[in-house]
Amino acid sequence: MTQISPQTIYDNLEFIDRIDIAQSAAYRQLAVEALADPELSLEWRKAIADRLNQANNELTIHLVEEDSY
Repeated sequence: MTQISPQTIYDNLEFIDRIDIAQSAAYRQLAVEALADPELSLEWRKAIADRLNQANNELTIHLVEEDSY
């Protein structure tokens, strides 16, 4: 895994819907890499997975709202 802390990855996902698409993709990639890291604690992997899921849901809602106009 990259040298970015799990806390930073977790925190970055909170604002994923307010940043440009390239940075959003980079944050998502870091989250996916963290989830695949067996050395990362289960607690951190669960927290990151929950935050990523929340971010994905918010993005879906945002996209649907844009498409409905």
